[in-house]
Amino acid sequence: MNSKLNIVVRVDLDHSKAQVIATGHITIHSVNALYVVAKRANSLRGGLDLELDISGAWVDAEALEMLHASSETRQLPARIDPDQAPCTISVLAGRRHPRTAPVRLAA
Repeated sequence: MNSKLNIVVRVDLDHSKAQVIATGHITIHSVNALYVVAKRANSLRGGLDLELDISGAWVDAEALEMLHASSETRQLPARIDPDQAPCTISVLAGRRHPRTAPVRLAA
């Protein structure tokens, strides 16, 4: 597993959509980087549908709860966005399990 967080943003202003794709390890600390990128993408145009694709990332349970809370409230945390601008967020999370070492059978 790569613990470095990588973020790519795809924006389609014609259809008012933005996709933030994250890979690596998302923790309760690194989730703030996702929030900052989401805030910047959200500021491009009002009414932008923002999709956070974390299906290719290893996400700690607490960080996932934080992302789902933002999705439900339609706002980013106040420490990231003090103005509390409306933000339509959908979270795409896959089911990832920790990689385990291959099982070796005795001959």
